[in-house]
Amino acid sequence: MRDLLNHIVAHRSGALILLAIAAFLEAYGDSCFQSALYRASGMSRALAFVGGAVSLAAYGLVVNAPRWEFGKLLGVYVVLFFLLAQIVARVRFGQAPTLPILIGGALIVAGGVTIAWGG
Repeated sequence: MRDLLNHIVAHRSGALILLAIAAFLEAYGDSCFQSALYRASGMSRALAFVGGAVSLAAYGLVVNAPRWEFGKLLGVYVVLFFLLAQIVARVRFGQAPTLPILIGGALIVAGGVTIAWGG
């Protein structure tokens, strides 16, 4: 699996896709724990905790298995995580981003662009 991930991240588009998958897994895993703690009970609570643990473990593997210069890609990752977290918040919890979140998000995106193209 490590060799496959190394092959994928050797290409810019592959690294971007893998970072997007990692960002989704992290945001989704976090949302599972949020659901388990505050919105579920009984068996659905247990399943939400398990889903969160599996998702976050998969995130850890996707991020750490390939050999890549993660510090350089961190700006792009933060942007992807922010965007996917907003999508997950909207879809799973019906939470629309507020104006301060949109303004802060624009700054996050600007920072990610600066890191990606400046470094």
